[in-house]
Amino acid sequence: QVQLVESGGGLVQTGDSLRLSCAASGRAFNRYTMGWSRRAPGKEREFVVAISWSTGGTLYADSVKDRFTISRDNSKKTVYLQMNSLKGEDTAVYYCAATSSGRPLVVASNYDYWGQGTQVTVSS
Repeated sequence: QVQLVESGGGLVQTGDSLRLSCAASGRAFNRYTMGWSRRAPGKEREFVVAISWSTGGTLYADSVKDRFTISRDNSKKTVYLQMNSLKGEDTAVYYCAATSSGRPLVVASNYDYWGQGTQVTVSS
């Protein structure tokens, strides 16, 4: 079992930056791949980015590549999502998630554990 708690969302303007955090706890969390997904109003949840606790390998959605950066701090058991050059279309509830299933990481529904979500709103 893994518990995830997100923080860091808020209201920003187009072009601003924001950093989200995801604190993990539970057994053997470092065996999991961690990810961020988001759900915009009226849309399905979509994959944003993933990172392996053990290797640090990352995978990004094309829509955020070169603007978002995921990182991890093993000592703090925390994953970060640095979001730069934010756009209106980035407005969504952002969810931290974890999986050890081996299923494709780019499919949001393949993750096993989820945080409660944090709202990010980008205004023009």
